[in-house]
Amino acid sequence: MHTSDTSAHHASGRRGARRRAARTLSAVLLAVALALAGCSAGDGGSGADDDKAAVERKPDGAGGPAGGGRADKSAERPGAPGGKQPRQPAGTHVIRTATLTVRVTDVPKALAEARAAAGDAGGIVGDEKTSRDGDGRDRSRLVLRVPQERYEEVLAALEGTGRLIARNAKAKDVTDQVVDVESRVRSQRASVARVRELMDEATKLSDVVTLEGELSTRQAELEALLARRASLKDRTTMATITLSLTEGAARADAADDGGPTLLDALAGGWSAFVTVLRWIGIALAGVLPFAAVAALLLLLWLRVVRPRLPRRARPVAPGANGGAGGAEGA
Repeated sequence: MHTSDTSAHHASGRRGARRRAARTLSAVLLAVALALAGCSAGDGGSGADDDKAAVERKPDGAGGPAGGGRADKSAERPGAPGGKQPRQPAGTHVIRTATLTVRVTDVPKALAEARAAAGDAGGIVGDEKTSRDGDGRDRSRLVLRVPQERYEEVLAALEGTGRLIARNAKAKDVTDQVVDVESRVRSQRASVARVRELMDEATKLSDVVTLEGELSTRQAELEALLARRASLKDRTTMATITLSLTEGAARADAADDGGPTLLDALAGGWSAFVTVLRWIGIALAGVLPFAAVAALLLLLWLRVVRPRLPRRARPVAPGANGGAGGAEGA
């Protein structure tokens, strides 16, 4: 009887040891799986070069040769300056921006032409602001978003609305950023999927809580990457053109083209004369307080202080005394 109790006691001890070993093994496997998932999610740069090479081997357009044919047709659009659009190298992603300042005789008409040019190209008007200066001339500023394949064509149409004053165009290559974001999105999605699988297999409450925290963090990172990818896609497919329109009279433009006139010289001389008079008035206004104080002190000296001072006796000349004595002797 004692032998059977001892054997039962040993058997129960072995079962408890096996259960503890199983729990320890499951915790170690869970930690290793989380560590591997984190490493694979953070390793977005290792596949970026392969993805970049694959993008560079990809032909023009997302549709293979057919997409390339569409790009060639848009490059040979007759409305573009010189007959052709600048062809973008295969697999590149470029952000194009431009700033134009144009002087026109009629701002509302030029605004209508600019809106029509953007609409015909498949673009939109992102922002618009119109004001009037002190001389009663209209000024307008609007931001246009147009497809990149119609970028040069729209620029030429906007420059034709009036007299071009300034132009500034920029092109920024962001191919590396696009490839890197694409690779990181794929890795992060795979990481989220692995954490979901581990959650389905977890049986302990502590494991579920830990996995939920990891899943929440990685989903937030994935959403940030998706937002960045959408922003890059929008900026690389649509060019941004900022147009500033200023109103100027036709006679003033003609005078600027032909040089200064007699009226310009008279106006300049009168302006200089008025400026000199203004500065003289400013100088007199600055000296006036000191002059007033000096005049007041002089008046007090002459009217109040000086009359009260004792007068000195005037010295009598010797000749005058002798003459007076001779007169008395006579």
